Amino acid sequence: MVNLTAKQFASGTFVGRIWLEAADGPALVSLRDGMLHDVTSKAAPTMRDLLEMDDPVAWLAANPGAPVMALGDAVSRGLLLAPNDLQAVKACGVTFARSMVERVIEEKAAGNPALAEKIRERVTSIIGDSLRNLKAGSDEAMKVKAALIEEGVWSQYLEVGIGPDAEVFSKAQPMASVGYGAEVGLHPISKWNNPEPEVVLAVNSKGVVQGATLGNDVNLRDVEGRSALLLGKAKDNNASCSIGPFIRLFDATYSIDHVRNADLTLRVEGEDGYVLDGKSSMKEISRDPLDLVSQTIGRHHQYPDGFMLFMGTLFAPVEDRDHKGQGFTHKLGDVVTIANPELGSLTNTVRLSTECKPWTFGVRALMANLARRGLL
Repeated sequence: MVNLTAKQFASGTFVGRIWLEAADGPALVSLRDGMLHDVTSKAAPTMRDLLEMDDPVAWLAANPGAPVMALGDAVSRGLLLAPNDLQAVKACGVTFARSMVERVIEEKAAGNPALAEKIRERVTSIIGDSLRNLKAGSDEAMKVKAALIEEGVWSQYLEVGIGPDAEVFSKAQPMASVGYGAEVGLHPISKWNNPEPEVVLAVNSKGVVQGATLGNDVNLRDVEGRSALLLGKAKDNNASCSIGPFIRLFDATYSIDHVRNADLTLRVEGEDGYVLDGKSSMKEISRDPLDLVSQTIGRHHQYPDGFMLFMGTLFAPVEDRDHKGQGFTHKLGDVVTIANPELGSLTNTVRLSTECKPWTFGVRALMANLARRGLL
């Protein structure tokens, strides 16, 4: 497990949220020199308000806040929250060729991992690496689409993977995401599931990307594989969305180009001694991050409080964990760590969603808490 240390945040502008015990509610914090500074104010009572500013980095420089605790103390006491609050949490799926092939396999196997290996061999023999450098929606992509239809392996997942329209779905309700150190939840009906390491964009109501962070889009492969109409059940459950540890704001040290070139690592450590190492590289994404943003927000769809946007993953675990041909699936107690040199690390422990701490502090509770503190 990668421990969260101040060294990971030596340069850059990092903002997040912690549970402030004295206020019995959340505080907006910035991280500087290993210390968390409380920057909650009437100008920025929520992360949504900070990201709505024209220049949040300049505002933070002028309003440094008071030191409240060391990063290590917040981690050891379990006080780090997901850095987002009022934003909608959206996600893009099937944005990488390799993960797209796995979605096709899930669909063809109807959620049965025992059938996956044979289907994987057939689909890969037809598709090969032909999709790796293909630009989604291009004329060349349409030719590949026609060829796949002729081969009888066309799928709704290939449609959103190489067609003109990206898949954008709702991952979680505002305030429902968990942060660093929290438990992440699997719906108890699932027997085939996996983590999804992703870069998550922080976008305001004007469609401006203000920064980025890490996310785990916990995925139930068997549930979605049975039917794409079960996507909501597969994706949105108690504690099934993890975001954090902090949002790194765009400034002179970090930009959208860093996001485009980000490499993520993933480690799963089981209580049984099992270890899985994986990775995902944004360099191989088939749609540009800003294209995904424009497909999410515009004249067709507004987000008054902004949104967090998961951009998909290259990671698709196919190695067997227990039984030959059945690939990877989580076991309870797995510790999942997603890391990137520029964004830090996000660590969570896997439980059933029915056993994770129930989500009770929603938007109404936040507004009441901020009002009592004189921040609204």
